[in-house]
Amino acid sequence: MEIVFAFAIGIMAGSGIYLLLRPRTFQVIMGLSLLSYAVNLFIFGMGRLRTGAAPVIDMIRGDDPARYADPVPQALVLTAIVIGFAVTALLLVVLLAARGLAGTDHVDSREPERP
Repeated sequence: MEIVFAFAIGIMAGSGIYLLLRPRTFQVIMGLSLLSYAVNLFIFGMGRLRTGAAPVIDMIRGDDPARYADPVPQALVLTAIVIGFAVTALLLVVLLAARGLAGTDHVDSREPERP
């Protein structure tokens, strides 16, 4: 299962980098989203998530930290999701403004000549 997870992260990251290098802004936004999803999955995978583990230390059972879930990867990914949503919204606004001013969303386009 780990190899499938690693391939999924690799394919998402590779696709995201490919789309980031494209000349159209919508493709750049999609590439940034895919890359952020790949990084979130990577953080989850490195966090060694456990099922059935208690999220809060119970003083009755003892304080052995190996028996509890690590909340740091979950908090990092939750924060990354919120920041990624805000960045995507900002980029969409910039995309709409650039398309309104230039008439296209192509990065290498010149300003249209006026008659």
